Amino acid sequence: MSMPSERVAIVGSPNSGKSSLFNRLTGLRQKVANYPGVTVEKKVGSCRLPSGKHVDIVDLPGTYSLAPRSPDEAIVRDVLDGHCAPEERADLVVAVVDATNLERQLYLALQILATGRPAVLVLNLIDAAQAQGIAIDVPAMERMLGVPVLAVSAKTGYGVDRLRAALDARAAVNGNGNGNGNGNGHVEGHANGYVNGHGNGNGHRLTLEQALDPALGYASVEAIIKAAVRRVPGRQAPRAGLDRILTHKVLGPIILVLFMGAVFQSIYAWASPFMDLIASGFAALAGAAQATLPAGPIRSLLVDGVLAGAGTVASFIPQLAILFFFIALMEDTGYMARAAFIMDRVMGAVGLPGRAFLPLLSSFACAIPGIMATRTIENRNDRLTTIMIAPLMTCSARLPVYALLIGAFIPDRFVLGILNLRGLTLLSLYLFGILSALAVAAVLKRTVLRGPKPLYVMELPHYRMPSLRSIAMTIRNRCLLFLQKAGTVIVAVSLVLWFLASYPVSKPGTPPSEALRHSFAGQLGRAIEPVIRPLGFDWKMGVGLISSVAAREVMISTMATVYSLDGSGDPSMSLKQTLPKVRNDRTGALAYTPLVAVSLMVFFALACQCMSTVAVARRETNSWRWPLFMLLFMNAIAWAASFMVFQGGRLLGWG
Repeated sequence: MSMPSERVAIVGSPNSGKSSLFNRLTGLRQKVANYPGVTVEKKVGSCRLPSGKHVDIVDLPGTYSLAPRSPDEAIVRDVLDGHCAPEERADLVVAVVDATNLERQLYLALQILATGRPAVLVLNLIDAAQAQGIAIDVPAMERMLGVPVLAVSAKTGYGVDRLRAALDARAAVNGNGNGNGNGNGHVEGHANGYVNGHGNGNGHRLTLEQALDPALGYASVEAIIKAAVRRVPGRQAPRAGLDRILTHKVLGPIILVLFMGAVFQSIYAWASPFMDLIASGFAALAGAAQATLPAGPIRSLLVDGVLAGAGTVASFIPQLAILFFFIALMEDTGYMARAAFIMDRVMGAVGLPGRAFLPLLSSFACAIPGIMATRTIENRNDRLTTIMIAPLMTCSARLPVYALLIGAFIPDRFVLGILNLRGLTLLSLYLFGILSALAVAAVLKRTVLRGPKPLYVMELPHYRMPSLRSIAMTIRNRCLLFLQKAGTVIVAVSLVLWFLASYPVSKPGTPPSEALRHSFAGQLGRAIEPVIRPLGFDWKMGVGLISSVAAREVMISTMATVYSLDGSGDPSMSLKQTLPKVRNDRTGALAYTPLVAVSLMVFFALACQCMSTVAVARRETNSWRWPLFMLLFMNAIAWAASFMVFQGGRLLGWG
């Protein structure tokens, strides 16, 4: 029987670069999971060592201290002190600190070493430290701490091979039975050798209780820095000057809005050629299938179900990739923390701490990790409020719906000669989601979840040159996750929808639109049509709204399938070309107009249509009360807002 792989935990403060180090060590061999019993995302990857062995690398949540103040920090403490499931315990800890910020981050490192777990200290961002004139005497720091200290740059890969060798040495000790995993194992081959856990007579060693005491802990940090760190005068990072501009009370928000505007302009300007290429590819596949396969259920299933559904959704990958690129760029450079600092004033106005902005930012990708990220918030009422408003942020699942409707019904023209109207519309929808979330938070914090705004101290990391490798990996992981959904959930729903829209089979000669109307899907759509008709939606859109409960982007594949089956669409035409030609069965008028498109986008901006989000909210709140409340209030305000848009537009003569 093969021995289980050793487990190496990467621990560090937020902004220490630990996730970049994790990516550098694991490369493509990583997966995402959750800790048993709690919904905190963890990344687990496999790292190949020089000897050929593999160890499991776990990227633990970022923490500032082992005295936990929030659920995610409690996870780190439990893994390090052994109060967790046996399979979650770490055989070795890699303590990561930002070499440009030792004054703050060494405090956590001392606490980690004081637990007695076998450990290696990694001074990450060593290239940035050298550029700022920070010289670190690594051997001196090793002598004081009694553990290996490695200078590393996760961005460039400098020192990572030495880290792998250190991990290999530890694995060799365990494999030979010379280490017991409690910090008493002796590792040879390092520059000085070390005995981790109890010191070697030369070590600067604190008990865990002493390390958790701020007076003693920071005094020890000061002593280490005094002995092992020196600074070259006159070489400072250009942080203060940039921060005076980027976090300015007036200029900061303006720059942030302009930057986000540029992002959404780019989403349309850069993505269109690639989107057209993907759409053309799937159209060619559909045409080939129609020409090759005989008419019947098999051809209809492939062309109208699989290719029309998943193909339409997949065509929006380029836009998602551009969005993820800019989000990763903000994180990598340190600007994301400045955005959170700017928004702290806005968050405070609605009664939330600035820390709540970070889960909300995560929700731009998906509300599920955003809701899980609320575990960094200490106050229960603040955490619940953030969970309730996270689904209002414009997640990536809404982007395909927005892109389709904007591309089909918003003119491709410029405002003031430089701003594309489509990009402005998309930016407006994102701002609408943010403002709606803040409005709901203000109501909740003044009623059912009232409470004082807690003090929040925010650390602004140093500015960094972005790592193209890290950004590329982020884009790849996010897009693969979306494609995985397109290949599973969306295809599955498309197949189910094809069946519901194709059966019961009508009499021969029945027009396709009439056959669809009397199908199972048509009956469901017509059942809810009286509720959605005041919003400008017909029963076919109702079918899409029902299917989008599985996932918002399923709306796109549903419309592609529906209009392919009812004869409105053509395999050679994209859904964007089909929608402006679709007619309402009841009135004979065009089913989609610019006003209907805006009404539908407003509904999607506010409605709770993702059951996975509801399920995660149930796990996070440990109750059905709050998820059901979320489901009811979001859909109620979505209906009301869409009603006001459509009926108000009609009164103004807009269609």
